[in-house]
Amino acid sequence: MAGKLRANVFVDSVWLDDAFVRLGSDLNLRVRLRNGGQQAAENCQTKVFIGKQQAASFRVTVPAQQAVTTSARIRLMESGVQACRVEVEDYPVDFDNAYYFTLQPAQQIQITEVGTETKLGALYANEPLFAYQFTAAQAADYRKLSAANLLVLREAPVVGAGLRENLRRAVQQGATLVVVPSAVSSSRESYGQLFRELGLGPVQWQPTAPTPPVLQDIALPNAQNPFFQDVFAGVNPRAGMPKAAPVLRWARSGTDVLRLRDGENYLAGFPSGKGQVYVFSAPFSAPYSDFAQHPLFVPVLYRLAMQSYRQEQQPAYRLNQGVVNLRIALGAGSASEPAYRLVQDSLIYIPVQQQLNGMFRLEVPPGMRQPGFYNLQTKGKTVATLAFNLDKRESDLRSYSAAELRQLIGPNRSNVQVYETGQGQTVAARYKAQRVGVPLWRYCLWAALGFLLLEGLLLRWNRRTVPVAAPAVAA
Repeated sequence: MAGKLRANVFVDSVWLDDAFVRLGSDLNLRVRLRNGGQQAAENCQTKVFIGKQQAASFRVTVPAQQAVTTSARIRLMESGVQACRVEVEDYPVDFDNAYYFTLQPAQQIQITEVGTETKLGALYANEPLFAYQFTAAQAADYRKLSAANLLVLREAPVVGAGLRENLRRAVQQGATLVVVPSAVSSSRESYGQLFRELGLGPVQWQPTAPTPPVLQDIALPNAQNPFFQDVFAGVNPRAGMPKAAPVLRWARSGTDVLRLRDGENYLAGFPSGKGQVYVFSAPFSAPYSDFAQHPLFVPVLYRLAMQSYRQEQQPAYRLNQGVVNLRIALGAGSASEPAYRLVQDSLIYIPVQQQLNGMFRLEVPPGMRQPGFYNLQTKGKTVATLAFNLDKRESDLRSYSAAELRQLIGPNRSNVQVYETGQGQTVAARYKAQRVGVPLWRYCLWAALGFLLLEGLLLRWNRRTVPVAAPAVAA
């Protein structure tokens, strides 16, 4: 028979509308609640905590076997990782009533411009979220390249072999590269080599004309393009679009961002390794473009920077997910023990771990079953705080009758049997009767003992008295 119907509300997931968590600013936290039971949960009390402080409280009704997403306004007032949780009040199933996650104000996006002189410093200096620096293309500082989230190669007259290799390596590890080509004919070979090394394939360069280049209108952007989400809030593109004279075209299809009126590409993105490459078909400088003077220039460059942001750590993990990948400042552990440990109060776990290309990969230990916050430590120093939660499948309380189970199993699985209680027998007794059978060893033992007793009696009853011979007498 089916189990008792009841409700069980648990947190399926949480996320923020804004990828950039700003200190002291309102954040819209989305909370998805799911009911794993077969009965609706009416007015379920839910609370959101940031540290020990309650940040929000609301009630929500969650239908059986369905999910409901609601939102709460929260604000982070302290820097560093904040231990947060969502608590659900439902009874009697309460083992999964807490969901743990972490929030941290976003770090600055590192932007490095590579060219002949600084051009974008004033642009990115207006936003505290950005950290701008410049390096010359002829003598590039490779340390700045490796630390950058966004690299802007802006009209460099030549891209040397060392610069190409470091740009390629940064993109392979997850950085975003924006290429603004140079109009100098002698630079085409090095740019073409860079495109091939990044996997963009060959490009077609426009023939050099002695007359001033003919500018073409850039087409109106597609407002449905995810790249332009929220971009047009303060910009009216219908007031007039910028113009450009392309110096190159590419054959490989990518993600179109901006096009010219004739349908040719002006700005497109291409995946490369773990990163992304965006290519402009024309220089920013006159007489090849007036894009840098157009109101659309700032939001597009800001958007490129924001899309280069890499989330270093997920807000929450599951105890059953197996592997966790982190980007942290890696250190060297001692030779006698692993470098990193997961610590929760008195519990200490040593995960299988690997360091590769600046990424830290750890396997969740099989014995780690307690949800909550764990500190990732090395040599007693905490380098990250991770939130782990139970497997969502444990919160599914659906029950089935024997007939429903047989239907789910199907007729082609003869190795699976469904037993149900009835007629005063337990499931174990029915299994024993149907699969094990009646135990006969007791009867065999009693029969053997009976035969031994019978044999003893027969031997005693059939025993005969042997006559004693009379002694001989001499005549």
